[in-house]
Parts: sequence; structure tokens; C-alpha cells
Amino acid sequence: MVSIKVVNKKLFEIEADAYGFILSEGFNFSKQLKEFATNFFPDLQKLIKKGNFIGKKSDLLILPITVNNKIVHCFFVGIGTKEDSAITMEHYRRVLGRLVKQVANYNCHSLALQLPPHSFFSLSVEELAEQTVTILDMAAYQFDDYITDADRKKNKLTEVVLCAEEKNKKEIEKGVKIGEVIGTAVNEARHLIDLPPSTVTPEYFVEKAKTIAKEYGLGITVFEKKQIESFGMGGLLAVSRGSDIGPRLVILEYKPKKKASQTIAFVGKGITFDSGGLSLKSPIHMESMKDDMSGAAAVLATMKALAQLKPSAQIVGLMPLAENLIDSKSIKPGDIVQFYNGKTAEIKNTDAEGRLILADALAYAVKKYKPDVIIDIATLTGACSYSLGPFYTGLFSQHDDVVDQIYQAASYSGDRVWRLPMGEDYKQAIRSVVADICNIGSKKIMAGATTAAHFLQHFVEDTPWAHLDIAGTAFDVPNISYYQEGGATGAGVRLLIELAMNWQ
Repeated sequence: MVSIKVVNKKLFEIEADAYGFILSEGFNFSKQLKEFATNFFPDLQKLIKKGNFIGKKSDLLILPITVNNKIVHCFFVGIGTKEDSAITMEHYRRVLGRLVKQVANYNCHSLALQLPPHSFFSLSVEELAEQTVTILDMAAYQFDDYITDADRKKNKLTEVVLCAEEKNKKEIEKGVKIGEVIGTAVNEARHLIDLPPSTVTPEYFVEKAKTIAKEYGLGITVFEKKQIESFGMGGLLAVSRGSDIGPRLVILEYKPKKKASQTIAFVGKGITFDSGGLSLKSPIHMESMKDDMSGAAAVLATMKALAQLKPSAQIVGLMPLAENLIDSKSIKPGDIVQFYNGKTAEIKNTDAEGRLILADALAYAVKKYKPDVIIDIATLTGACSYSLGPFYTGLFSQHDDVVDQIYQAASYSGDRVWRLPMGEDYKQAIRSVVADICNIGSKKIMAGATTAAHFLQHFVEDTPWAHLDIAGTAFDVPNISYYQEGGATGAGVRLLIELAMNWQ
């Protein structure tokens, strides 16, 4: 986590290893940089001109200077023009991510930064500070726990000092606190996903949840194999049969001090490793399957954040956990399982296991908590990855009012979503001749992400519900500067937090 300080000082009055200037195209040198140049860098204007830096989108100029006999690097980053539609909050996030990576590359541990005008983004000062700090934390994250060669460990930015005018200081400080909670939550989800699957088993996940519940005052319930059997949760039991480690269902509850306005249930898929079972994955598709608990990690991190941010709604986080491995006891194609709500499913592919454990958790959430809305999040289908690639999470729902709120939260938070279709034509794809439904869809109808969503819909009754498929967005997303390539992204955490804090 990056330490964030807010000071009522001019940038050049701050002692730091680096200074960051985020400048719009056509910036006013006399107004924005002359005082800095006068104190430290008399030839700055000439060097900026020579470097062809005018503040265009993605312009970057790095100049070293000497301050009090110490080498300090100045990073000038362009963000385009206010009128340019390219200046979106997402563009700003990527500018910040690029800045953090460059600062670290130059072996700088501390950065002094001036926020750009909040009017560029139609945000309040507080909201801009929140977004800025969230991304600073995310961009600084590195997973290097198992690298023992010190020369291979990258330098990390550890401190950022934000300049604030006295009139804005309190608002900025408030936004910083929120941003720190969100950024930390995203990174904790990422770290949990990045750890080896031999470490993060269902047992490990349970202990992590217990620690969070105790520290942050959340209610916690953990169901183990015997209780899961007594409940008739056949999906969760079936998937875990090939592992020596039994299944778990972890439930965290946040209750506001005042009477809750609504109850929201978040359900996250927690397959801590997915071999595909007897429908074995190819080796290349198994390499990153430690990420198959990204939905559960997102819910866990979200619950921790909400315990600190304190929304007015009651929030219930359900995380079904299992390993999908191979053993003589493993579930077989052709088996039929019965779920918590009594429905049955024919198993044709043991690698379509996520929907089986989600089914029991969804049905339990409906019966036990009677929520006003349910949102599940899961690395569910490769089909969604092929449909949308790594940049948009698939959104499935037949409740337009729920979809509208998710889109609004996605737009603000940066966890982008794209709605994919559901409808009567697709429902036929999961009919089974020998059971109520089948765990994979018809090859003729295809649309695997949509048919998977229709499978889940059988377990939510009439409760307003949405399904988020993060198969493409949860891991190894390229070309986004605030992510670490080859690692987890924490997809969904920012979105779920924003939804819980502002649910209507």
C-alpha cells in the first residue's frame, strides 16, 4: 500500500524523489510551471519545447534536476485537452498508472503530485481524490513474494504527497481515505488470487475470512462438508468430490447501525483450483486456474471494504469454495446432482463446475436472506472471454433497473461491463432429457456465456438478479498501466463497492 499525504504546499516546496506534473494540451507555462522553473529549473521551458512536450494525450517527458544537492526526477505527463473526448476518467487512470510505473523505474520511492482540475472529469474534488488514490495503490501493486533474487525485484513507489489548496484540503483528505480503502481492497483480492493454489485452498480462504470478520466486526458463518451434506447442496458436494479438502460455504454479513434500507447479496465463485475434473483441461488452459476463485476473492475484499465504508444497506457476501480435481470419487459426465432448492442437473462436462457451486449458494441466499437484489460474480465461461476479450466484464440480467445501476456504478468505478443477451430462445439450450437442466448448453445454440447465465437463473426465483462473468477480466489483462501483466486484476471489487455504497 502506498502511503498518501495531503499537504497545503506548492509542489516545489515538498521534499520527494520525484515530482509529477499532469498537464493538459496547451497548458499555461507561466501559470503552472514558471514558479517551479524559477526556483529549480531556469531552462525548463526551453527543454520542454525541445522535448516536443505540449501536453497531448500520452505525451511524456522525464527530466532530472538537482534539489538541495539531491537528484530529483520531474515527470511531465500529457492528458490531452478538456474538450477532447479522450480525457475520460479511464484515460486519467491509465496516465496515473503510467506515471507510477515510470517513477518506480527511475528508482524513486516518493512522489509529489498536483491533481489536475476536477472539472475535467465532471467530478467533485473529493471524488477525484478518491479515484486518484485508488489507482495509485493499484498501479504500485507488485506480486513478487516468491522472487528471491533481489536484482529481479522491481522498485516500489511507497509514498505520494498530494498538493492541496487550503479550501480543498478537507475534501481531498476525505476522498483519499475512501480511495485507500478501495485500492487496498482491490490489491488484497489480487494478492489472494496471485498466491499459489497449494496455498490458497478452501481451508486457507476460510481462515482469511475469519481474520477479516474478527478485525472488522463482520458476522461470519462457515458451513463445512457435513453441514453442506445435511442441506442437500449437491452441486458444491459434487465438485469437491475429487479433492481431499472438503467444500466450504463462507458467509460474511455487514449490518448498518440504523435499520437497513435494503439487503444486497453478493455471491462469488470460489474454485481455488480448477483442473477441469474428468473433463480435463489442456495444460495451457490449466496454467492460470488458480484464478478460478477470483469471484470469491472479490466478494471477500468487498466485504472488508464495506465494513470500513459503512453503507446504509445490509450486505451479505456468500462464497462457495471447492477444488475441482481428479480422483476415483470425482464427479462423472452423466451424473445427476440435486441442489439446495430441489432442482436437478445432468452433468455432461465436469469443467462446467462453477455454476454448480454457485447454484447452491444462490438458492441458499434467496431462502435464508430474502435479499432485494442478488449479484453473483464468477470466472465462469471461456465463451465470455472470447465474446468480450479482457477489457469488459460480461453482464447478464433480465432486470433492466438492476442493469442500469450496474452500468452507472461501472462507469464511475472503472470496472467496465457489457451487457450480453438473455431470452427464451437461449433457455432451451440447457434442457435435459433426464433432469431438470443440463450443466452445459446445446452445441446448436452455442452462446456458452448466456446459457451459463440461464443455468444460474434457475436458482434465484423471482429475486432481482444479475450475473457478472469476469473470466476475461480477472487475470493477465494486457495494456492497462495500473495492472501487473501476468497477474490478477481484482476485477469486480471497485464495482461491487460502488454498488453497495449507492444502491437505490
